[in-house]
Amino acid sequence: MADTYSFDIVSEINHAEMHNAVVQAQHEIAVRYDFKGTRASIEFNKKDNTLTLLADHKGQLDAVLQALKEKMAKRGVAVNALKRGKLEEASHDSVRETLTMHVGIDKDSAREMVKTIKGLGAKVQAQIMDEKIRVTGKKKDELQTVIAHFKEHPPEFPIQYNNFT
Repeated sequence: MADTYSFDIVSEINHAEMHNAVVQAQHEIAVRYDFKGTRASIEFNKKDNTLTLLADHKGQLDAVLQALKEKMAKRGVAVNALKRGKLEEASHDSVRETLTMHVGIDKDSAREMVKTIKGLGAKVQAQIMDEKIRVTGKKKDELQTVIAHFKEHPPEFPIQYNNFT
């Protein structure tokens, strides 16, 4: 039996499922009657983890975003991983919005999460390691307390738990 147990808190996206969700949303946009003859489209940039939505007007852009979110939810991709950007005017009287996907836990959020873990009173240690947080403790029950807290009070971005040892 090990002396200490640990797990990592990470914020990741399954890129294959995200790609599938985008393809399904693009297909829905192509066949939906209310999008016929419009510039409505979705572009997925895997390198930058960004999505670019294009539409004729704001209402249509919201419909494109809703279609994408529905497909993401069906594929098991966290919808709250999307951070909306600024709505901007594009060419030919259309609008464009760039969405970024939340990948990794930034330093400020990590510090806040570590502070929350220490405030729980559980006998665990939390340390920031690049874009993840490693939580270690002598008892599995203490680690489960941390997981239960973040399931009840999740941050505004999706988190997963992995590397249980």
